[in-house]
Amino acid sequence: MTANQIIIFSVLASALALFVWNRIRFDLVALLALLAVAVTGIVPTDRLFDGFGHPAVVTVAAVLVISQGLVNGGVVDRLARLLGKVGHRPTLQVLMLTSVVALCSGFINNVGALALLMPVAVWMSREAGRSPSVLLMPLAFGSLLGGTMTLIGTPPNIIIASYREAGSFGMFDFAPVGVAITLAGIGFITLIGWRLTPRRGKADDGGKLFSVGDYVTELRVPEDSSHAGATLHNLLTGADAEEDVVVLALIRDGKRNLAPTTFSVLRGGDLLLVEAGTDALQEFLDKTQLELANVAGVEEDEADDPEGDGGSVDEPDEPALAEGDVRLLEAVIAPESVLIGQTANRLNLREQRGLNIVAVARQGQRLEKRLGDIRFQSGDILLVQGHEQTLRATLQNLGCLPLAERGLRFGQERSGLLSGGLFLTAITLIVAGWLSPPVALVACAVVMVLAGVLSHQEAYRAIDWPVIVLLAAMIPVGQALESTGAASLIASWMLELGSGSEPWLVIALVLAGTMLLSNVVNNAAAAILVAPIALSIASQLNVSSDALLMAVAIGASCAFLTPVGHQSNALVMEPGGYRFGDYWRLGLPLSVIVTLVATPLILMLWA
Repeated sequence: MTANQIIIFSVLASALALFVWNRIRFDLVALLALLAVAVTGIVPTDRLFDGFGHPAVVTVAAVLVISQGLVNGGVVDRLARLLGKVGHRPTLQVLMLTSVVALCSGFINNVGALALLMPVAVWMSREAGRSPSVLLMPLAFGSLLGGTMTLIGTPPNIIIASYREAGSFGMFDFAPVGVAITLAGIGFITLIGWRLTPRRGKADDGGKLFSVGDYVTELRVPEDSSHAGATLHNLLTGADAEEDVVVLALIRDGKRNLAPTTFSVLRGGDLLLVEAGTDALQEFLDKTQLELANVAGVEEDEADDPEGDGGSVDEPDEPALAEGDVRLLEAVIAPESVLIGQTANRLNLREQRGLNIVAVARQGQRLEKRLGDIRFQSGDILLVQGHEQTLRATLQNLGCLPLAERGLRFGQERSGLLSGGLFLTAITLIVAGWLSPPVALVACAVVMVLAGVLSHQEAYRAIDWPVIVLLAAMIPVGQALESTGAASLIASWMLELGSGSEPWLVIALVLAGTMLLSNVVNNAAAAILVAPIALSIASQLNVSSDALLMAVAIGASCAFLTPVGHQSNALVMEPGGYRFGDYWRLGLPLSVIVTLVATPLILMLWA
């Protein structure tokens, strides 16, 4: 073993350990690995940042922009709305959800497809009175399966295509194997798999995660109050209650102004509809000398139930908190959100964003702490109130995804035919061989921006920059694995262990090994690390390199055993109430099925 091989093995071992540790973000780990091979001289300085201009990296960025363009055009949303008509049978719901998300994931970013259909899955679960855990894990796994069907379905496919020695794989070269494992996976999940998911969360006959009414109170501003003539901002800051007391509405002369601006001037006799815990409310009353009025919903309930023998005076009519252009919705904090590690007090969301955070839930339970003191975590579910024209952009900027929408649809139907037509044109140019995938897809993304399908800001926000940095940094590291001979050395070790093995067994081992690696590190990183090893195995065994590259692509995309292997798995963890150990219950048999179906097909088609 040479000195350079020892160095690259040490760098990769350290990087893998940091990936698994998951305390340092994966893009920073990749940059540390890149710097390590630069300092040790394994990668020349003039080639150190070649990965940022690599066709695979450019293609991934273009696909992410195009995905946002298709979302803006309402292309996926039209499919999602059809799911509301499938009824309450769990088998049919699972079949339709996994099929639609798989189809979408073949052509747009699979996390984007999942994010669009998560609200539908949660709504269907609540309408049927079942826990969302029944549908969310099958939905996430369906998005991973669908990504295997095309070149642009998932970053590992784009990366693997760039390693092919006989020219890049075509747009639908992945389809024969990808479609087969997708159909087999959907069939298993539909007939058996969904029954293996844990029953977590509350099956509440269509109820909601948050019981807002238990915390909503009407307060009156007395005629002689010192706050009459002052702004709402002054009232809240003077009581040091900017985040702990949420003003949902200002009622004056019988007219309800929802989500009022903090610059609203108060008058004597005004009613404030506020949401706060018992302790925070009492402290606020002591400091402001406001008066308790009716608990929200009392008058409506009494009017509807004059005999007093039905209805609840503790639960307000929730649409009253979301009228006109004011919306109330649940959103989940994505893994890359800027909210993570921050508190509502520090972010000052009401003042700067016009966003009311009404409640926060974690691990299926509403947090009872003061809102302003809660430090947000990935997967937290927020109940937020805001104005429709700004709410969509605000949540997108903050890195939150809609979970249970209450009157707000995120897929705006604008230029649907245009966005779909541009995408189909790009696909046609690629399939016909007139343009390479990077050129055609970048052109499609640029034209979408020029045509107004999405703005410049939306285009840049659509790009998952941590993934782009990961790819750009790990590509030179993966090339160093090959140039130092380390990949050939690993391949020879593997061949010694499996000497005399049949080609089908080698394909199965490469596929399964990549699959296991992708469950503990980012799937794109797994593809970059295993691809050079697969090429070395192919050359030493004198078998088709295409077969082993295809096995790496499938294995890297099918991370079903843990929530950390893919962002789709992580996104459904909190809304579904899953624990780390829940994923293998459905993921393990699904991984076995993928291996059993893919191995003979790869052998037949590519070896």
